[in-house]
Amino acid sequence: MIRKRLGVFLLFLIDIAAVFLVLESAMFIRKNTLPYFVRFPEYPSIDFTFFWWIFPVWVFFFAYEGLYTKRFSFWDEVKVLWKAIFFSTLGMFTILYLGKFGAQVSRTTVVLMGIISFPVLPVIRINAKRLLINTGLLKSKVLVLGAGKTGRLIAKALKRDVNLGLNVVGFLDDDPEKVGKKLEGIKIHGGVDKAQKYIGRCGIEDVVIAMPGFDKVKTISLINKLQHKTQNILLIPDLFGITVLGTNLQHFFQEQAIGLEVKNNLAQPVNVFIKKLFDIAASIIFLIILALPMLLIFILIRTTSNGPAIFSQERRGKNNVPFRCFKFRTMYNDAEERLEALLESNQKAQSEWKNNWKLRDDPRVTRIGRFLRKTSLDELPQIFNVLKGDMSLVGPRPVTKAEIDEYYKDAAKLCFCVPPGLTGLWQVSGRSNTDYDYRITLDSWYVRNWNLWLDIVILFKTVRVVFKMEGAV
Repeated sequence: MIRKRLGVFLLFLIDIAAVFLVLESAMFIRKNTLPYFVRFPEYPSIDFTFFWWIFPVWVFFFAYEGLYTKRFSFWDEVKVLWKAIFFSTLGMFTILYLGKFGAQVSRTTVVLMGIISFPVLPVIRINAKRLLINTGLLKSKVLVLGAGKTGRLIAKALKRDVNLGLNVVGFLDDDPEKVGKKLEGIKIHGGVDKAQKYIGRCGIEDVVIAMPGFDKVKTISLINKLQHKTQNILLIPDLFGITVLGTNLQHFFQEQAIGLEVKNNLAQPVNVFIKKLFDIAASIIFLIILALPMLLIFILIRTTSNGPAIFSQERRGKNNVPFRCFKFRTMYNDAEERLEALLESNQKAQSEWKNNWKLRDDPRVTRIGRFLRKTSLDELPQIFNVLKGDMSLVGPRPVTKAEIDEYYKDAAKLCFCVPPGLTGLWQVSGRSNTDYDYRITLDSWYVRNWNLWLDIVILFKTVRVVFKMEGAV
């Protein structure tokens, strides 16, 4: 406990230092850089000591959002940090207005501080937190009850997301065939009823109950017995596959019951409008940024092979309505003839085409086309589809009618109740390294779990995947 408190205190000091760095950067830009471009009133001759009140404001919102008490996955922590930054900036303006000393402070500095904080604070804080976790100061020991399939999934999930700081140190299971073996490199011990002894002996702080098939009465008794022996208990119910994002817990106190409220976010018109607004605004920004690279690609395609630089192909959009999907041309003009010849002579290629609707060594693809596909730059013209309203920035894959008929079948109605996306979960989850059934599963999961933050996360992950060229053909 002392070790964890020390870690939280050090994280608090790092946050103060990060806010100070952002403040100094904002003051420097306002005083020494912006006057070269824009005419401003003379900068107030005050130093950072005048802004002492800023630090309590920022730390208050950090604490209010649970950044010193709760555990967050990587992307959840980024979201909460951005939320705290927004309210901290708003709080600064409120204090300036109520305190009636706005004339003494550059409002531009306050705005700059907020803008700089969005990219800088998450980078500083999350890396500092990861360092503290690696030194053991913010790491908690976790005991997993259940060494079956669910236990393995949870252990993998906790190991994958280092930002949670949860270290699985052991498994308990009543199955004698599992006792003594290792799961994910961690030893399995016998006797779920011995959990209380292990908690006290090994300094366990968190317990995960990953036994979906365990007797209900025994599970409740186990939770009640362990609740006051450890800091947190995480119960994994037998509800795999349901919507997880935006699912709320409802309490019925008198009946001592709980319920899961599962929402259909995309059934609410305001959410559809927000997604549409986000698509248009972000697409315009991307188009401005990418105009020059797209022009260069256009010229390279035209000069290295015969045919137009951009081609369109019929795809199925929202509610199975056909539309013309734009892409940079990556194939030769006689592409279909080359494909037919290969499929007739090569059974391995025929099987790969049937399973994935793609070929790793595709004879139809030009040299510049291979690079464009490897980086997914061939899909950039789909920004125009987004602006037209045929597509969204993030969504299910745009597919042909033949793919829907052969693969999607009953899942098509769910997957295409929204416009297809320029990018999506498939593109950031291995892309061509995944089979077709898994792609459909990802598309379905996206539609059932949609929220705006999920779109933002997928866009960030898409940038990483494109630069690393992961899983593309």
